[in-house]
Amino acid sequence: MDKEQLVKKWLRNDLSEIESKAFNALEDADLYIEIIEEAQRFNGITNSKIESFNILDEKLVSKKSTSVNWMKVISSLAAILVVGFALFKVINKDHISSFKTDLAQNEIITLPDNSIVNLNELSQLEYDSSNWDDNRSLNLNGEAFFDVEKGKRFDVNTEFGKVSVLGTEFNVLTRDSIFKVSCYEGLVQVTYNNDKVKLPAGTEFILSSEKALKSNIEITEPYWLKNMSVFEDASFKAVVEELEKRYKVKVQYPSDLNIKFTGAFEHNNLENALKSISKPFNLTYTIQNTNEVIIKNGQN
Repeated sequence: MDKEQLVKKWLRNDLSEIESKAFNALEDADLYIEIIEEAQRFNGITNSKIESFNILDEKLVSKKSTSVNWMKVISSLAAILVVGFALFKVINKDHISSFKTDLAQNEIITLPDNSIVNLNELSQLEYDSSNWDDNRSLNLNGEAFFDVEKGKRFDVNTEFGKVSVLGTEFNVLTRDSIFKVSCYEGLVQVTYNNDKVKLPAGTEFILSSEKALKSNIEITEPYWLKNMSVFEDASFKAVVEELEKRYKVKVQYPSDLNIKFTGAFEHNNLENALKSISKPFNLTYTIQNTNEVIIKNGQN
């Protein structure tokens, strides 16, 4: 096996006993091992100290050589830089945990401190576990419910602002230019632009179209955790679009149906969901097949 293959297998920790002996016999084996040890200590913030060229030269050039082969030194240095950079990327990548949900999919995530995150559909979450105890920070795009263990400050970073807590239950939504934070237990601090808002339990903050609103909430957890879609004074079009998305159906309804809906429908029974949105307005519905629904006025 050539040198390049040996090094690649060594990086993957995939050497057999015979291959391990062959790797240790390589001229630069000690230097490769030193590189990975240094890479593991490198955190991306601390400035690294580069050894003098003479020291590197002594490591790369055989002591038996009477003259310096500069092309060999330069080639070795280039190879070392490539390997070192690859090691840095692999080591840091291993510390990043990423989660992504699809349509109608939720995922429960347990963080290193046993805090729980329930990630809603069409959402993404990412955090670095390498220094979690000292830096409880993650990035969120979409919606998630957090049950945070008490400890050091816990930060949720979004494109619109940051949510900071010490230990509490809260929900964060960041989607379609809307930033909404609901606090169900404890105290939450929301930072957006240059402003800060504190939310005690039972309050909610909404930032939409650069307008901020703080209000009270009476529920103890988000409705989506109960597999329900909830609406307040929403257009019938918006309700139908949500139903189509949840049940993967196509809904036909009168285009002149200009009504507002306040209520909810469940996610696991299409028949019940259609009753919830049609009965209040004396509408009728027909399920044509597994993916098509027709809604009509009751008098038709």
